[in-house]
Amino acid sequence: MNQGKLAFACVTLAALCAPPAMAGDTGLSAVAISDTELANPALPAILPLKERAEVVDRILAERLDTVIPAIMREQGVDMWLLMSREYFEEPVLATMLDAQSFHARRRTILIFFDPGDGQPIERLTVSRYGLADLFEPSWAPEEEPDQWKAVADIIAARDPQKIAINYSDATRFGDGMTLSQYRAMTEALPQQYENRIVSGEALSVRWLESRTQTELDLYPGIVRIAHALIAEAFSRKVITPGKTTTGEVRWWYREKLASLGIAPWFHPSVAVQREGTKGIIYDDTVIQPGDLLWTDFGLTYLRLNTDTQHLAYVLKPGETLAPEGLREGLRRTNRVGDILTASFRAGDSGNTILARAREAALSEGLDPSIYSHPIGFHGHGAGPAIGFWDNQSPDPRGSGAVNAGTTWSIEFTNYYEVPEWGGQRVDFRSEEDAWFDGETARYLDGRQTELTLIPSD
Repeated sequence: MNQGKLAFACVTLAALCAPPAMAGDTGLSAVAISDTELANPALPAILPLKERAEVVDRILAERLDTVIPAIMREQGVDMWLLMSREYFEEPVLATMLDAQSFHARRRTILIFFDPGDGQPIERLTVSRYGLADLFEPSWAPEEEPDQWKAVADIIAARDPQKIAINYSDATRFGDGMTLSQYRAMTEALPQQYENRIVSGEALSVRWLESRTQTELDLYPGIVRIAHALIAEAFSRKVITPGKTTTGEVRWWYREKLASLGIAPWFHPSVAVQREGTKGIIYDDTVIQPGDLLWTDFGLTYLRLNTDTQHLAYVLKPGETLAPEGLREGLRRTNRVGDILTASFRAGDSGNTILARAREAALSEGLDPSIYSHPIGFHGHGAGPAIGFWDNQSPDPRGSGAVNAGTTWSIEFTNYYEVPEWGGQRVDFRSEEDAWFDGETARYLDGRQTELTLIPSD
C-alpha cells in the first residue's frame, strides 16, 4: 500500500472506530446506524438556522483537515486549484464555502498545496474577501491588482510538480474549470508550469464521495427525518382514500419541508399501481382502496442528501392486511437488496458489482432491475453508478471504483406477478441510503420490510 492510500485508509478507519465527534448537540446523533427501520418514527428535532450553520462549518473544517491531505497524497498531486465566479460555483468549490457564504464572491480562487514530508497542507484563498477562517488570505489587490498574476506568483514560489485543475470528460463533478478562466490562468502562468497541469477529476470525486466521522454520526438521523415524513405522508393524517390525490400528497411534502426550513433536492413523486391497470399511474389521480402507493422522496439537511422510495397499500373495507401477493412482492424485492449489498467489494467497479448482483438474483428466479448511486453532497452523488433503470449492461458511468468510506442510495426494483391481481406484473421499487465501510454495506436507518397500511375506513 502506498503512502497516499495508507493515509486515506486511516481516515476510513477513523470513521469506523472513532467515538462520535461533534454530533451530540444536534439531536441526530441519538439515531444510530441500524438494519431495522421503525414503522412510524418520530421526527427528530430540527436545528435552528444558526446552529445548523455551526454544524456545517465544523464538518467543513474537519473535512479540510482530514480528507484533503488524504486524497491529495493518494492521487500524488501536490497542488489543487479551484476557481468559481459569483453565481456560477463549480460543484466542488460550492461544498467548500462556509455556511454564511451562499455564493463565491466576485471570483473566488482556492489553492491547496502539499509541501511534502508530512507537513500540513496549505489552504490559500486568492480572492478579495477571504473565506471565513478556513483558508489563508493570499492576495493583496492594492499590491498586485491582477488576480491571475497573484495566482501565478503563488505557483512559482511553491514550484509544484502536479497542478490539478477541474476538467473532465467523464464526470460533471470534476469539470468546473471554464474555458475563460483556463485561458486567463495559463496566460499569466510561466510556460514550464503549463506542462504540469493535470485533471482534478479524481480529486473531485474523492472529495465529494468521502464521508467523515461527524457526517456518519449525523447521517442516520437525517435519513430518519425522511422516514418520519414519508410515514406521515402515507397515513390518514394526509390521505383520505377516495378523496386525496397523488398530486396533493406531493405538494404536502413540499409544504411540510418548507415549514421545517428544509429543502427538497427534487420534487417528490407519488404514484399508484392498481389492479387491472397496466403499469404505474404517474398522473394526478385520486387514491382508492386497494391501491399500491409508491413514493420517491429526497431532502437536503446539513448539506447531506437523502433518497428514499417506499410502498404503501390502501386497505379495502374489512381488510386488515395487504394481499399476500403484494407482501410476497416486497419480500422478493428485499431479497434483491440483500444480494445487492452483499455484492459490494471495495475497489470493484460499479459495473462489476452490477453484474455480480444480477447474476445472483437471476439465478434465484428473481426479476430485478438495479440502478444504485452514490449520495452525499448531491443526491445523485459523485462516484460510479451501479446500473441504470434503462441500462442493465456495463456503462462508462459505472466504470469507476467503489471505494470504502462512501454513502450510497441502494436503489432497485423487482417485478412480481401478483396472483390476487390476476397475475398482473407489479413493480416493487425500493430505495434506502447506506454506508459502505469497505467490508459491508449497511443501511443508515434500516429499510422497509413491510408494506405501510393506510386504512380506508
